Amino acid sequence: MVKERKETKHFKGPIVRNWYLFDASEFYLGRLAAQIAVFLMGKHKPVYSPHLDLGDIVVVINAQKVKVSGRKMEEKKYFRHTGYVGHLKEINLKELLKRKPEEVIFRAVKNMLPKNRLQKKRLKRLKIFTLDNHPYKEQKIAVIKPEK
Repeated sequence: MVKERKETKHFKGPIVRNWYLFDASEFYLGRLAAQIAVFLMGKHKPVYSPHLDLGDIVVVINAQKVKVSGRKMEEKKYFRHTGYVGHLKEINLKELLKRKPEEVIFRAVKNMLPKNRLQKKRLKRLKIFTLDNHPYKEQKIAVIKPEK
């Protein structure tokens, strides 16, 4: 009895990158980051393959108005190290949203993506803006709304 071997189908053809717009003021931070990661990886496409970079371009507006639940504004901490002994810096979410609101969404999305060689390429296709205005208005952008 010989088993039939299934052939693996790989994507062949041009990579089509679509544009998607997320309004951060309508989303909670974790849900937003998870959805953006799916679009950057291309998991929403039927031709998804983990070793290929088939993802799309994502534009995020209103980064400073992103919502969080509970007491995360005061209790969630972000850490960085200066490189000197004992110089571990920490900042809470409220302060980081005031100083660099794009950084909050960028870090959340980065942690949702797989840690591999494609991560840097995928993050380059993420465009985050603090306010409503962005320079990609002439692109054909699909607007993504939160699921209720």
